[in-house]
Amino acid sequence: MFRLAAMMFLLTGILVGLGYVVGWLFGSPEIVTLGALVLALAINAISYLYSDRIVLSMTRAKLVSENEYPALHRIVSSLAASAGLPKPKVAIVNSSVPNAFATGRGPSKSVVAVTTGLLQLLNENELEGVLSHEISHVKHRDVLVASIAATIAGAISYLALMGRFGAFFGDSRKRDANMIALILSFLAPLAAFLVQTAISRGREYEADREGAQLSRKPLSLASALEKIERTVRGGTRLNINPSTSPLWIVNPFRGDAVMEMFSTHPSTWKRIERLKAMALTIGSMQ
Repeated sequence: MFRLAAMMFLLTGILVGLGYVVGWLFGSPEIVTLGALVLALAINAISYLYSDRIVLSMTRAKLVSENEYPALHRIVSSLAASAGLPKPKVAIVNSSVPNAFATGRGPSKSVVAVTTGLLQLLNENELEGVLSHEISHVKHRDVLVASIAATIAGAISYLALMGRFGAFFGDSRKRDANMIALILSFLAPLAAFLVQTAISRGREYEADREGAQLSRKPLSLASALEKIERTVRGGTRLNINPSTSPLWIVNPFRGDAVMEMFSTHPSTWKRIERLKAMALTIGSMQ
């Protein structure tokens, strides 16, 4: 929790610092910073409020009834009850690629989705491990956390664009200030992106930890992650919008060639190691 708060504070610091520099070029630091934040907030508020509908559309996920997938509904219902949450809606993505995600702005507006490939690949214990991870995301309102981070990062991007405009077309007599603003307009969005992805990776580790405690099957979750990761490493990709990549339990659009620091997810192998260590520390939970 402290790490998350520190990263949010860092994001806010980048916003305020860049806003002051860019605003100084235009003669009104406070108004420029506030304007960028309000614009980013408005855009992300819409995404947040309708996140479940938007994501289901972007991933081509279809809500399914208990009659269609009784076993899947039974596991989701049991895990939600154990977590003290209302049962999320259940959706299916018609794809042979194994993966899963959760979305929705809160426990009462949540959806848990899995691909048909996941249902075919995993046994029931592994499936329960994956779903416990997604239920943990719902419990801790990780969509809200991601929305706040995206709002601040979005405001930084708008400020950076204004900074580049001001540096190129501003008062030529402010050459040094223009150069500083230009440099910051490129560095600030990169820094914000790195902090934002670090927040995302932290939430994945936390969902693994709490999900394993919820299902009491850390080794099953580890086994499921390994199976999914091997599919991703094999080059098989989901035919969906890449912007949804942070939602999935394993990033379906990356491989080992992508540096971990630029990924929305931590290394799957590190996640597996942590889960195995958890099982060894607290004894067999299977």
